[in-house]
Amino acid sequence: MSYKVAVVGASGNVGREMLAILHERNFPVSEVVALASSRSAGKEVSFGDKDLKIQDLAKYDFKGTDFVFSSPGAAVSAEFAPRAAAAGAIVIDNTSHFRMDEDVPLVVPEVNGHVLKGYMNSNTRKNIIANPNCSTIQMLVALKPLHEAANIKRIVVSTYQSVSGAGKEAMDELFNQSRHFFMNDDPKNEVFPKQIAFNVIPQIDKFLEDGMTKEEWKMVVETKKILDPNIEVCASCVRMPVFIGHAEMVNVEFEKPLSPQEAKKLWNGFDGVTVIDVESDMEYVTPAEIAGEDDVYVSRVRADKSVKHGLNFWCVADNMRKGAALNSIQIAEEILRDAMQKAA
Repeated sequence: MSYKVAVVGASGNVGREMLAILHERNFPVSEVVALASSRSAGKEVSFGDKDLKIQDLAKYDFKGTDFVFSSPGAAVSAEFAPRAAAAGAIVIDNTSHFRMDEDVPLVVPEVNGHVLKGYMNSNTRKNIIANPNCSTIQMLVALKPLHEAANIKRIVVSTYQSVSGAGKEAMDELFNQSRHFFMNDDPKNEVFPKQIAFNVIPQIDKFLEDGMTKEEWKMVVETKKILDPNIEVCASCVRMPVFIGHAEMVNVEFEKPLSPQEAKKLWNGFDGVTVIDVESDMEYVTPAEIAGEDDVYVSRVRADKSVKHGLNFWCVADNMRKGAALNSIQIAEEILRDAMQKAA
């Protein structure tokens, strides 16, 4: 069986990645439609060896569309996603708009894919599924097997996030500022609040009343919704002058003892995680080495002796793949896999 698929935000970084991954993974498509704003309508994007002409999202009729993979920005999703869902399409939305809606599943397939069981046959489904924040996704993929084994009490995470998480304009700003730096020109910052080239910015998204940024708040509330509401989370999110790939230093406190060796064994048996330890040639992994990869890479695993049952580790992932496009498509694959099992 094959499905009609629409990609919303097809002209953006994540939209293009969605099209590439749909083709790479042989998602069962009968037709693929590329959608974006009227500014991009008429432009072309690639799907395998085909060129798709982008259509105007505002004018598109979603009737007959089975899956919508969406990454256009929260305000746009708020407007079009209910329209697509009402037409019968399952919308897998990569924006923040629906994530904390109680009636919308927030899903990382390796972590809580079970919430999609029976989704195709549900009479109460809203037809919208939310894709979590990129930094939350990679952290929770790494934490899931550890939580099952030793029950996490508290997480302290510091993120080091690439500019691609803020879109193409952000990547252009890093490139242009770097070029101007070497030409002895004053670098202009328009996307970021401060210079990003050769700098780090301890702010991602806007500040909230309690001093947290919205990105840090997302990691807290999404972890509780996806993994366990009883886990306490302290997040600090930093933007780095890196084009692709997010890195995180994660400190975890458990209720039970869990050694670094036990953690590595758990990760080695868990889909979606690759361990790079000190016995390997690489010893640890950085964002530059994992661009284009699907897994979350873990290294620098060590005990935290400042608490009774503590563990530190470093993890990196391609934020545009596992942190956005790939996770969205894996959600759809999980739905179809469950439907096929029930039909067998």
